[in-house]
Amino acid sequence: MSEASVGVYGIAVLFVLLALRIPVAFAMFVVGFFGIVALDSTNSAMSLLASEAFTLASSPELVVIPVFILMGNVASATGMSRRLYDAAYALIGSVRGGLASATVIGCGGFAALSGSSVASALTMGKVALVEMDRFDYDNRLSTGAVAAGGTLGILIPPSTGFV
Repeated sequence: MSEASVGVYGIAVLFVLLALRIPVAFAMFVVGFFGIVALDSTNSAMSLLASEAFTLASSPELVVIPVFILMGNVASATGMSRRLYDAAYALIGSVRGGLASATVIGCGGFAALSGSSVASALTMGKVALVEMDRFDYDNRLSTGAVAAGGTLGILIPPSTGFV
């Protein structure tokens, strides 16, 4: 079988697997693995699988991710997220929509500490949604502010996305 036909069949199988709602990473793994088997041999595919897994797991860039998680847990447990939110509210809470803006700023600050968008949205959501509910903000605006602020985490260096 030629390399071009293996590539065409691989793409077709990938689309079929995706249409069957197989997770993207698993579908790409299966197509890539069996593509290498078709082009070379099972031994070379297994050897490549082992070497790539080891290389990825021993990557020095990935060491920072547990440290980010630890920092997020420390910030949450010590009440740093609450103080960050209070500081943002003190700065811009007096303007119209200030509480929603303070939520976005607080989420950005916490995301800079934890390096994670999801952790930022979850932690600040626990703090901000209660306050915004207390001031009779609409639930759609409250959750939208937390969601928008939470996604800032991936944009603020150092974040796990930049690592």
